Amino acid sequence: MIDKVWEAGNLELAGWAVIGKDGSAGVDGESCKALEAHLSEITGSLSRELREDRYVPRPVKRVWIPKPGTVERRPLGVPVVRDRVVQTALRYVLEPIFEREFSEQSYGFRPERNARQAVERVERLLHEGQVWVVDADLKGYFDSIPHKKLLDRVAEKVADGRVLRLVRGYLEQGVMETAKGWQPTEQGTPQGAVISPLLANIYLNALDHQMAAAGWEMTRYADDFIVQCRSRAEAQAALEQLKEWVQAAGLTLHPQKTRIVEARQPGGFDFLGWHFERGWKWPREKSEQRLRESVRQQTRRTDERAIGQIIGSLNRRLKGWANYFQGGNGNVYTRLDHWIRMRLRSVQRKRDRRKGRGRGQDHNRYPNAYWADLGLISLKALAQGKLASPA
Repeated sequence: MIDKVWEAGNLELAGWAVIGKDGSAGVDGESCKALEAHLSEITGSLSRELREDRYVPRPVKRVWIPKPGTVERRPLGVPVVRDRVVQTALRYVLEPIFEREFSEQSYGFRPERNARQAVERVERLLHEGQVWVVDADLKGYFDSIPHKKLLDRVAEKVADGRVLRLVRGYLEQGVMETAKGWQPTEQGTPQGAVISPLLANIYLNALDHQMAAAGWEMTRYADDFIVQCRSRAEAQAALEQLKEWVQAAGLTLHPQKTRIVEARQPGGFDFLGWHFERGWKWPREKSEQRLRESVRQQTRRTDERAIGQIIGSLNRRLKGWANYFQGGNGNVYTRLDHWIRMRLRSVQRKRDRRKGRGRGQDHNRYPNAYWADLGLISLKALAQGKLASPA
């Protein structure tokens, strides 16, 4: 199997995939542009190192990014570009093997599957009366997967010792962090590594099948999952089974974030960016906050671009957000449309050499039709399917 990883065409294809994502440089400072400029040379070198069993992964650069809506931060691992190429080539080899075994109720980081499909399944089950929900949260899942147990799961389908050593190398390569230097990684797989989502799915696959065999309707997207039941008693039984599996797997359920809720009651639950409550769904508060922060970055009053350019870049972000959040209820779309136009009026107001935000008479000076004529899309119209998606 290792010969499929080091095959020149596989490595080159993996290299172009890494270049296409244009991620940040790792600890060696090598960029995706440098990879593109020397792709044949780099993939050739990697192929020889793999053939001669000389390839050794470099440490992952650890950076901390904010968790929207909280004061917490979560770690992100940035492998060097060369390691991302080999990890991608390895994923191309391993993914088809494990895809045959993965559960139908697993949607995250899988070919031809996405979050919208998972949300549709949740809605269908709610309409069928599965309204008692085990809203589960695995505490620090990616950072706490036990290495030996994960490698045992991989070894159930992979007999090639060199491939297993390669996987182990990525798990044990350690991290480099500013002011702390190199630190070992005794458990977990770094978020940000190309191979991590596949390994995470491999480890939770047994849970998928165990819950399905017991008759529980679980929907999972990576480490984000819920279980839907017809009664509180069923939900409690499903939660107990879930606790047993999680403990045996060396993982931890977050005690404050794991709960049982009834979707027909006020409060509801959040899943994959949506809030579900009393038969309705709308974008959760954190999803709205993320969009607002993105819009703020693109509508600064000091922005010197032409207003049409600002709207063009803004539309690309709004289009993606609205396409995912199509079909929601509530006034969130109207509220956001109003706020976005206020941001643009504030930009125009500064250019008119007037102070303050775009309010009051600015609604008459720059009415909604003014922004529509400039091409600004309406979230409400797009999310509710009343407007064709702009090119």
